[in-house]
Amino acid sequence: MGIKVTKFGGSSLCDAKHFKQVAEILRSDNERRFVVPSAPGKRFREDTKVTDMLYECYSKAKAKESIDEIYSQIVARYTSIIDELGLDFDMSGEFLYVKNAILHSSGRDYAASRGEYLNGLILAKYLGYQFIDAENVIFFKENGTFDAEKTNEVLAKELAKCDKAVIPGFYGVMPNGTIKTFSRGGSDITGSIVARACNASLYENWTDVSGFMMADPRIIKDPCHIDTITYRELRELSYMGATVLHEDAIFPVRYAKIPINIRNTNAPEDKGTMIVHESNDYDKDKIITGIAGKKGFSVITIENDMMNSEVGFGRRVLDVLESFEVSWEHLPSGIDTMSIVISTSQLEGKCEKIISALERSVNPDHLSVEHNLSLIAVVGRGMIQAKGTSARVLTAIAESDTNIRMIDQGSSEINIIIGVDEKDFEKSLNAIYNEFVR
Repeated sequence: MGIKVTKFGGSSLCDAKHFKQVAEILRSDNERRFVVPSAPGKRFREDTKVTDMLYECYSKAKAKESIDEIYSQIVARYTSIIDELGLDFDMSGEFLYVKNAILHSSGRDYAASRGEYLNGLILAKYLGYQFIDAENVIFFKENGTFDAEKTNEVLAKELAKCDKAVIPGFYGVMPNGTIKTFSRGGSDITGSIVARACNASLYENWTDVSGFMMADPRIIKDPCHIDTITYRELRELSYMGATVLHEDAIFPVRYAKIPINIRNTNAPEDKGTMIVHESNDYDKDKIITGIAGKKGFSVITIENDMMNSEVGFGRRVLDVLESFEVSWEHLPSGIDTMSIVISTSQLEGKCEKIISALERSVNPDHLSVEHNLSLIAVVGRGMIQAKGTSARVLTAIAESDTNIRMIDQGSSEINIIIGVDEKDFEKSLNAIYNEFVR
């Protein structure tokens, strides 16, 4: 019998009704042994997530302002869940301890992490599962990076001792004993870590959507559903803006070749999207797996005759960027030209200094900076086997009366990156989608 690790997002655990749905899902499959909960999310559009209320508590406490009103709202959220579930569970001591810790400068990460911690306690009580505090099994190094190997060793031993358990997501512990959180959405990462530690047969990530769509439904009307996607494809799409799963959550399970299944708590009968290590299957009628994109990029273009024969030219360019702590996104180049695509936000307050430093370092014939660039990633494992994919992408954009500013395709042929003006972003996405899907 295999082991399934289940992670439930904030929308899946926002109130007692959803707790009951989660319990039904878990009890319908005995292989679902380990559960990673998020903090309660929004119950309705105007609602506030518990994590956001905890951040507000921290800010008020730091400013020496009263947190009584906002903290009472947090307590009320949890108390209503306990009462509506009919649990005999007194958490007044926990609520008081957390409040005092926030008031006495326990730290921003500690405050934020208590949403998952408290929710985990309630869920474990309701299910009758063992509760494993993440601070005892999830570890960070002195520099704040995740300690994967120590965590895997300790967590694997702890999970082996119990049949079923709840492990709250989002946080772990630093070597000095203080709480450290992952970035927002970090419960996805915890679920992946737990799946690796118990060598799970499947990591189920339950949320409020039935898997991935081929494109952003806010831009593309009624995009098709993705049945299967590889880790590499997901990484590309997540990086370019697809947000169903935290992109860092891929790595622990990818390392162990454990598949991920994105499922919908409100529609558990839907199969969702399977994320797998590799797959040769693809839809021959679509070829591409998905399209994603982001705005907010700038491009620095350097022109210099015989650049290709000048040893160290590229290194000097990148050294300048590194000296200003600027990372690059793409480096499309020609024999006498080099373009560096950078997130515009990284250039704020330092663009002119970077240009001056580049001119001193490489003495180019011409150097220019252009802003308001958007990037679109066309991703698909099927593109390797389909001739003319790039031509179809470029033709579709051209026929939409859009000027292409940049093209970048790696030798792996799993993705094509297109740069267009921000004003043409939505139009270009629709043109590509219509070419391959409609």
